[in-house]
Amino acid sequence: MATVSLAKEAPTEMALPKKKKKNKISRRENNWHGWLFIGPYALIFAIFILIPVILAVILSFTNFNAVQFPKFVGFLNYITILTNDDVFMKNVLPNTVVYAVVVGIGGYVLSFILAWALCNLTKPVRTVFALILYSPSMTTGVAMSVLWKVIFSGDQAGLLNSWLMELGVITEPIIWLTDARFLLPIVIIIGLWSSMGIGFLSMIAGILNNDESLYEAGSIDGISNRFQEMIYITIPQMKPQMLFAAVMAIVGAFQNGMITSMLVGNPSPGYASQLLVNHIEDYGFAKYEMGYAAALSVVLLLIVQLFSKGANVLLAEKDPYGKKGGEEDEQGEEN
Repeated sequence: MATVSLAKEAPTEMALPKKKKKNKISRRENNWHGWLFIGPYALIFAIFILIPVILAVILSFTNFNAVQFPKFVGFLNYITILTNDDVFMKNVLPNTVVYAVVVGIGGYVLSFILAWALCNLTKPVRTVFALILYSPSMTTGVAMSVLWKVIFSGDQAGLLNSWLMELGVITEPIIWLTDARFLLPIVIIIGLWSSMGIGFLSMIAGILNNDESLYEAGSIDGISNRFQEMIYITIPQMKPQMLFAAVMAIVGAFQNGMITSMLVGNPSPGYASQLLVNHIEDYGFAKYEMGYAAALSVVLLLIVQLFSKGANVLLAEKDPYGKKGGEEDEQGEEN
């Protein structure tokens, strides 16, 4: 009887390699299908993002005036940024860091608080207020500058001057948009006003998609108010949306140079509100020093990458099993 059972088991053991070959073929076919689906996006990404970044890195090592052929100068542009560009070190870099920290982090926190507050309202009211808060991020630069120029106009007709004079805070109008003391705070205020963008909507989606049973279980375990629900249930359940919103806030804060250009022009008076994007535009499109502007853009890219990496470390979901867990899963699939 033992020999008969061994003879029955032999064909099944011989059939296992054929199944593995079929699985490998099907995986290859799925890979080709995946490449076909991702092909159009990969082509657009390469043309409009990857290739321009590579060309910017190459041009950063050259002296290029947009007319003559680029001349290779090595690291001279980067050395100039660190040693000879006083405007960059004294004004542009501090302004950019302050603006990015206040608008990036402040706008991120404000987006979460407002998203969490809106999710506690009924659907019709939530939709209306979400549209109101999101609409400034879609406002074009021209419309934005017209609105805020009326508010910060330097005569008695300016709304802010009129309000302050009526309240007795000031006795004569302040020329807000030419005074170096107020330019950066004004740009920060406008940046916060327009910071409720895609990240804000992703946070609303993340909060609304949380599992309601977790809140019921939390109330049984002793969670007694909405603040505890937010800390112990809401935030841990929406880490992917918070990471996406953080990256979008960082990128938006560092690339938002339109506000300064539309309000006071480029460069700003006394470089008081000059950001790194404005500095790049000044050298690239006003002075036609394309090589130096490319080096500045590479520096901006590295700064954004550094801040994005920090956000990824803080907010990315961590696998509790680590690599060993993944290896065990792979071994289980093979078996």
